[in-house]
Amino acid sequence: MPDPHTLQLPLEVTDITDRVAGVDEAGRGPLAGPVVAAAVILDPLRPIGGLADSKTLSADRRAELAALIKERAQAWALGRVEAAEIDRINILQATLGAMRQAVALLHTRPRHVLVDGDRCPALDCPATAIVKGDRRVAAISAASILAKVERDREMFVWDRRYPQYGFARHKGYPTRAHREALRAFGPCPCHRKSFAPVRAVLEVGGGLFT
Repeated sequence: MPDPHTLQLPLEVTDITDRVAGVDEAGRGPLAGPVVAAAVILDPLRPIGGLADSKTLSADRRAELAALIKERAQAWALGRVEAAEIDRINILQATLGAMRQAVALLHTRPRHVLVDGDRCPALDCPATAIVKGDRRVAAISAASILAKVERDREMFVWDRRYPQYGFARHKGYPTRAHREALRAFGPCPCHRKSFAPVRAVLEVGGGLFT
């Protein structure tokens, strides 16, 4: 039986030494804000030490690594889908759409794409989904870092516009403080109205805070 901790990639991937893109997203679970995806093709001649799942890194370390990724990668790009579109098409399709955008915006066309998770977006090149890929594949780790840093940056912007929700602290995730703010103030324009806690506030008469 194969070692479950050993990463098994298709032969066509293991034979490729460059132009393999890693793809990951940030923001599937929050009640507010966009879902952001990143695609990264690392340069084997310019390695970056310390790449890891973005959730395991401090904010300062993520920022340091994001700057290095942008400087040293062969190519990188970001895709995004806003809250209103998430409400229209659902979070899964929004996530896959953000991933497609990120890959399409790479200035170097990848030969293969490695996607964190258990499914791939529809792409015009071969792709492989890798569960927990952000812990196992450097290019996916790099993508997770870029996506997380970009999304957090945007949530700081929303926090300045609507400080009563605490977006700078929880980044839109359904913490107790966030749920209490939702009940007190109703949703604001960046909230995902199709998500149950937000929908529940709207159903009991909590209007949209503008």
